[in-house]
Amino acid sequence: MLRQGCVGLIFLLLWGGRSLFASPQDTSQMAAAPRVFIDCSSCDMDYVRQQVPYVNYVRDRFDAQVHVLITSQRTGSGGTEYTLVFLGREAFAGRNDTLRIAVTSTATEEEVRSALVRTLKIGLVPYVARTPVRDMISVQYVPQASTEQVTDRWKNWVFRLSLNAFGNGEKSSRALNLYGTFSASRVTPIWKIRMSLHGTYTENRFEYGDTRIFSYTRGRGFDALVVRSLGEHWSAGVRAGYSSSTYSNLAKQVYLSPALEFDIFPYSQSTHRELTIRYGIRAEQVRYLEETIFDRTSEQPWSHSLAITLTFKQPWGSTETTLRTSQYWHDLSKNRAELWNALNVRLFGGFNLYIVGSFSRIHDQLSLPKRGATKEEVLLQRRQLATNYSYFASVGISYTFGSIYSNVVNPRFGSESQGVQIIIQ
Repeated sequence: MLRQGCVGLIFLLLWGGRSLFASPQDTSQMAAAPRVFIDCSSCDMDYVRQQVPYVNYVRDRFDAQVHVLITSQRTGSGGTEYTLVFLGREAFAGRNDTLRIAVTSTATEEEVRSALVRTLKIGLVPYVARTPVRDMISVQYVPQASTEQVTDRWKNWVFRLSLNAFGNGEKSSRALNLYGTFSASRVTPIWKIRMSLHGTYTENRFEYGDTRIFSYTRGRGFDALVVRSLGEHWSAGVRAGYSSSTYSNLAKQVYLSPALEFDIFPYSQSTHRELTIRYGIRAEQVRYLEETIFDRTSEQPWSHSLAITLTFKQPWGSTETTLRTSQYWHDLSKNRAELWNALNVRLFGGFNLYIVGSFSRIHDQLSLPKRGATKEEVLLQRRQLATNYSYFASVGISYTFGSIYSNVVNPRFGSESQGVQIIIQ
C-alpha cells in the first residue's frame, strides 16, 4: 500500500506539477517578447532572469532572436572589463551593438552581477522597443549629485599581497602547502609593468609499518615584465627574473629576455580575436644544486623562442591555440616544441564539443641531476624527471534538448541545469 502511495505521489509531482507550477508569463505580450540567448559561462542566470523578466530566455543560440555574447579581460588595476556584444537575428537581423563595463578588483559578486544586468538592460532596449513588450517597460534616469575630476594618487599602480596555507592529515600521513606572493603592476594604454615576488613550500609525511617517509620541495622567485606599445599591431617588451627550486635542481637562475610581438588583428579587438607572433631572446646565468647529467654545476646559456597564439571568441564558441618553440644556441639539439589548444564549439542546436589538450617534445632538460631520483622523489613528484615528451588531453560532449525556453527561476533544492544533458568524457 505504501509503495502504491509513493508511486502515485511521484506521478502527481511529475505530471500534475505541469499545472501546479505553470508559468504566469504565458501572455500574448510575453509571447511576442524577444527570444534572448545569454552566452556567458560565469553569469548568474537566475539573477539575470529575475532582474530582466521581460524577454524570453532560450537555451540555444539557434533559437534566439538576440544573441548576447559576454566576454571579459583583466584591466591594469586587477579588475575586469566585460564586453557585451548584441547580435540581432531573424526580425532583428543586422541590428548589432557592443557595450563595455569595467569593475574594480575589490567589487563583490553582487556589485559585478548588478553592473552586468544594468548594462544588459540598456543593450536590450532597441530590441524590446520593437515588440509589444515596450508597453510594459519604463525608463528611469538617476542623476548624480556632482561630477568631480578624479585624481589617482597611486598613478595607476596596483599592489597585491597574498598568503595561502593548506594542510590535511590522518594517522599515517600528513601534507602541508604554503604559498605567498607580492605583486605590483601598472598598466596604461602605452605601458604595461608587472612585477611579482613569490615563494612556495610543500611537504609530505607518511608512515607505513616501521617505515617513515618525509619529502619536501621549496622554491622562490622574482619576475618582472615591461612592455611598450608601438601602435595597434606592434609591441616590445623585456622580461627579467630570478628563481630557485629544489624540484628543478636550481640553486640560482637569473635571466633577461627582450622580445618583440606582432598582432595581425588590432589589439583593440582582443576581446574577440587575436593572432600574435612573439619572438624573444633569453640570456641566463644558472647555478645548480647538484651536478647535472651534462657534468655542469653552473652555466650561462643563451636561447631564443617563437610563440604564435590564435584566439577567437565568437557566437559559435571559442578557441585558443598556442604553438611555442625554443632552442639553446650553444647546442641546437637542445630544444623544445609545445602545442596547446582549448576548443569549445556549439556544432548545432543543443550539441556542444569541448577539447582541451597539449603536447610537448622536450630535448632541453639541462638541469637534471646526475644522481637521478629516489623512489620516494619519483612517487611524490619531488624531482623533475627525464623525458622527451609530455601531454594531457580532455574531450567532452554535451547535448541538451527539450523546451527552448528557460525563463522560470525556482531555487528549491538548489540550482540544477535546465532540461536533459548527456555528457561523455
